[in-house]
Formats: sequence, C-alpha cells, structure tokens
Amino acid sequence: MGRSGPVRTGAGRSPGAGPRPRRTPPRRVLKDDRGVSVLEFAGFLPILLVIGLAAIQLGLIGYAAGQAGSGARAAARVTAQGGDGAAAGRAAMDSGLDADVDTADDGELSRATATVTVPVLVPFVGSGWQVTRTVTMPTDE
Repeated sequence: MGRSGPVRTGAGRSPGAGPRPRRTPPRRVLKDDRGVSVLEFAGFLPILLVIGLAAIQLGLIGYAAGQAGSGARAAARVTAQGGDGAAAGRAAMDSGLDADVDTADDGELSRATATVTVPVLVPFVGSGWQVTRTVTMPTDE
C-alpha cells in the first residue's frame, strides 16, 4: 500500500531548496576570547619597560665614556702646553656630570685621567659606576 498525502521536505521549505544549513551552536560567554590580547599586553608591558630602561642605561654608559674621553684629551693637550689641564678637562665635559680630572707632567709626557660617574636611570641596578679614560701626549718644549 502506498503513501497518501503530500511529501514533506522540511518545515516551511520548498521542495527544491537544497540541504538545510547547519545551525551553529550559541557561543558561551566563558569561551569568549575578546580582551585576551589586552591582558597579554598588560602582562608583557613591565618586561618591555625594563628592556627599554636598560637600553637607555647602556646609552648613558656610552655617553659618560665619550665625555670622559673628551675631557681626558682636552686636559692632556692643555697640560702638554703648560696650562691648567684639570680645568680644561672639566670644561670640555658636560657640566651636569659628576667628573674628576687628574693631570701629571713628567717633563717628556703629559698624562690626564678623567673619571666620570655614570648617571643611574634604573634604580635597582646599583649606583657608583665610573668610567675612566687616560690620555698621554708628548710635552711641548
């Protein structure tokens, strides 16, 4: 015996509509990942700041070394010509730096030593770092 009545193809769908699209399950709030990148950035930000401060501190060490070299050269040059080399060495360096210049002249050679205390940007790395540069020049006769 055969079936009687219309053939059902789906609730409210026409017979030639094709397969029914899959329904996606509703998203659960606990599995939502919005805002995770902000939390990752907030967790990584202190590390980025420490790396940035360390790079700036290395730059300050290089700056202090350059200033010590300039001061020692100026002091040795002026001492070799018979002048006040210590004052010339301090004048050749940045006035904001804590620097000390020592000179010596033994008649043939003039020697100047400049010592600069490195400014500390990062407080937990310690203090009291010093950069020393020594320059020797022949004394003018």
